[in-house]
Amino acid sequence: MDMRVLLISALLGFVSHVRAKTDSLCISENPKTCGECILIGPQCVWCKDPDFKSSRCDEKESLQKAGCTPLGIENPRGNVTTDKNKTLTSRTIEGGNLRLEEITQIQPQKLTLRLRSDEPQKFTLKFKRAEDYPIDLYFLMDLSDSMRSNLENVKNLGADLAREMRHITKDLRIGFGSFLEKLVMPFILKTPKYLQNPCFPNDCTAPFSYKNVLSLTNDSALFTQEVSKQKTSGNLDSPEAGFDAIMQAAVCTKEIGWRNVTRLLVFSTDAGFHFAGDGKLGGIVHPNDGKCHLSNNMYTVSNYFDYPTISQLVDTLSDNNIQTIFAVTEQFQALYQELSDLIPKSTVGTLSASSTNVIQLIIDAYNSLSSEVILENSKLPDNVSISYVSHCKNGVSRKEEHGRTCSNISIGDEVKFDIEIKATGCPSNGKSETIKIKPLGFNEEVEIVLNFICECECHKDGIPNSSACHFGNGTLECGVCRCNKGRLGRLCECSQNEVKTDDLDANCRKDNGTDICSNNGECVCGTCECKKRDNPEERYSGKFCECDNFSCDRSNNKLCGGHGRCECKKCICDANYTGSACECSLDTSTCLASNKQICNSKGTCECGVCKCSDPKYEGPTCEICPTCPRVCTQYKDCVECKQFGPDSKKHICEKDCSNFTIKVVKNKEDLPQSSDQQHINDCKERDANDCWFFFTYATKSDDKIEVHVAEKNECPSGPDIIPIVAGVVAGIVLIGLALLLIWKLLMIIHDRREFAKFEKEKMNARWDTGENPIYKSAVTTVLNPKYEGN
Repeated sequence: MDMRVLLISALLGFVSHVRAKTDSLCISENPKTCGECILIGPQCVWCKDPDFKSSRCDEKESLQKAGCTPLGIENPRGNVTTDKNKTLTSRTIEGGNLRLEEITQIQPQKLTLRLRSDEPQKFTLKFKRAEDYPIDLYFLMDLSDSMRSNLENVKNLGADLAREMRHITKDLRIGFGSFLEKLVMPFILKTPKYLQNPCFPNDCTAPFSYKNVLSLTNDSALFTQEVSKQKTSGNLDSPEAGFDAIMQAAVCTKEIGWRNVTRLLVFSTDAGFHFAGDGKLGGIVHPNDGKCHLSNNMYTVSNYFDYPTISQLVDTLSDNNIQTIFAVTEQFQALYQELSDLIPKSTVGTLSASSTNVIQLIIDAYNSLSSEVILENSKLPDNVSISYVSHCKNGVSRKEEHGRTCSNISIGDEVKFDIEIKATGCPSNGKSETIKIKPLGFNEEVEIVLNFICECECHKDGIPNSSACHFGNGTLECGVCRCNKGRLGRLCECSQNEVKTDDLDANCRKDNGTDICSNNGECVCGTCECKKRDNPEERYSGKFCECDNFSCDRSNNKLCGGHGRCECKKCICDANYTGSACECSLDTSTCLASNKQICNSKGTCECGVCKCSDPKYEGPTCEICPTCPRVCTQYKDCVECKQFGPDSKKHICEKDCSNFTIKVVKNKEDLPQSSDQQHINDCKERDANDCWFFFTYATKSDDKIEVHVAEKNECPSGPDIIPIVAGVVAGIVLIGLALLLIWKLLMIIHDRREFAKFEKEKMNARWDTGENPIYKSAVTTVLNPKYEGN
């Protein structure tokens, strides 16, 4: 039993190994070179041993089991190399003398990744907010006439803002710009009088689109001086050209004076905005080009280019690392909140009616923006993906899209991001790619160089025109031949002019789902050459080596049961044999019944065994029928007539029983019994005198019925009357006595219950005379307690 279990386990293990081998992704892709092999996946390795005969591309364990040497395994792996890794620094307000380029808020700064297909590479990025970090703040204001009172408060913004922001940074530069509307109808009335003073009778300046009033400066007095010179203007419609102004303020880096520091753009208005498409109302159809068009600090092509799209604005602000603060009146707060939701690192503050809260609004908005870190990467190559896992304050970790973000970060807090980069193939040019990761709103970034593993190291050691490649017709590389132009085949043995297609292996496959030459041979110039077996009598054959003469079914541990030959994995049986393993004999002699009929005419003979077609019949030759009517009853009359009937009637029954042959034996014990050669039926029947007679019958091949009859029959004796009558009388007497005893017992039980009931009622009867007034005395004696005892 134990040997059976071990044998079954071994067979299952072998089948599992073969199935795993067949299902291996490395093999199924049928790679021709080491480079193609390693691109399938990180589990696939290549064997470069020159004499290795099995599939060279497979999992490492499989190749080693197949005989590949450890030095022959080619399995390049990816890695991460840190090229620049300055430690994080913080800049204190008291003694912070660090220059801007000395401040490090993100670590590491440069990495090189070697990427193999489907093998992810991981690294950790750290971020820490530095103290006293420089800020450039550009104030962009709507100067339509409705903002007149707001302008008066902004004129004193410079000195007050510098004083309040000193608690955040000592290095603050501020600038100022203003905007109104495009100078075309129907946005601006084009009459000379309107163009001179659109706010008549109030005093206004001429309308304009956008102008840079003051580039970024650390001179707060100059800011106050320049802003004090500004006047409001007027236009016809309510929405303004704010998008034009934001676009120019973002892209005109040199003109505005932006540094690589924290960049804040404060956008203040009490109206909505025009966006792409609205310019068509004024006949402006050219899309905004997203470039700087400032001349003498004025936007000069507002009448030529349409307003920017929202997506243009989002990309421009992100690319230029600008954080936006929308300081708007309460009426338009909801509108700008929807816009802010689309722009990363932006926020909305509600401006009071006269902008008196603008400084506090800026400080609050800056604190909100700088307390959140959002990582953004540059555009990835088509075959590269990236994922983030953030580890924020208080042990909070987030994945997927939320893995890019950490919130509620204070100055000096350090957070980490686990970043995973994976390639799913190689770029078409095979060259390195560079991507960058940066926190939005900050000037620092991480540069990542991606080098793709597209070839094995052994590729460099190829031997051109190697003799191993059919007289020098190819380069021996990683153990296989890379054929020269015009040559094909595993050893470059074929000329391209001699074959119909470059894909020689396709000619050696039966279909796309099968192995080359059914894995039983080699493809030589598009033709299968089958393997040789150790046993010379065993061989592969067929166009695709799909046939063999040793894999047919076996019976009795013999190929084709020893009664046929194996051709293309199927048995060709000898005469009188059939079945998948020629295990079935067509000889019917073993199926003959006692009547010389095959299976008693009640079934078919299959492989020398009767298969009874009639479910009522059973037995080796379908002669036994347990549920059939008794045949003995049918033969009873003939047997009784010919053996026990009067002589005068025997000539009559000869007519109906002509096929009966009667043979007489003395006793029933002498009747013949069934044997392997003949089936005998035993019968026991009752005659007219109520006596039992015994006989057997068997059917001959000529339909004659041979009957053996026992001469002596058995007649039952008559009944004995006296014992029967005595038994009946005794039974009646006993039953009567039993009934009397039962009745007596029931009466005794009943009487005893009635007497117990009477006794119980007698005990309960009470004649209490103490309370009856008839028996009370007529005199009542009363004692006076005062004279008691006298």
